Amino acid sequence: MYQERPATPCEKTIRLIAGVDEVGRGPLCGPVIAAAVILDSNHPIDGLDDSKKMSEKKREVLFDTICEKSLAWCTGRADVEEIDQLNILRASMLAMRRAVEGLSVKPELALIDGNRCPSLACPAEAIVKGDSKVAEIAAASIIAKVTRDREMAELDKIYPGYGIAGHKGYPTKAHLQALRSLGPAVIYRRSFRPVRELYESGR
Repeated sequence: MYQERPATPCEKTIRLIAGVDEVGRGPLCGPVIAAAVILDSNHPIDGLDDSKKMSEKKREVLFDTICEKSLAWCTGRADVEEIDQLNILRASMLAMRRAVEGLSVKPELALIDGNRCPSLACPAEAIVKGDSKVAEIAAASIIAKVTRDREMAELDKIYPGYGIAGHKGYPTKAHLQALRSLGPAVIYRRSFRPVRELYESGR
């Protein structure tokens, strides 16, 4: 269970708080996915926590619960081309901004996991390890993680041999071996060093 931090005086007067988190900064391939979630205080959700701390089965169950019980939720993304053009940090900020802008309910405050905030139309606050401290961010981390994992499983079917469904694009030893053997597909981030070096070597 997340360790809830005390609400600030400002937050106590605000009803519509969006939690925002992203997943996919470290992988060598695929998009970065962000999510924004506004929870409904009348329908609390048990078991929220940092998505990395729970099993895939539990994430899937909570994903459906969050979608059903939250006031609003939305995902945003930055694709490989945007990551290579902007760099991964700016692409992550873009994905988070798209997630917040896509909410059907306008938040009064956005709480962002990490130490930086994207440029938003509403006030925003960055919270380090927010996915372990703030329920809204924990919910967003689950939505982002499950959404990206499902997409990577589909990419594994389109680009077999890399083991994408297992490692989700992260640079594991097996993934790097497959990448060197098969060469990078179009879903790979050319700006990331292992992929860039293969292109520079003519692969």
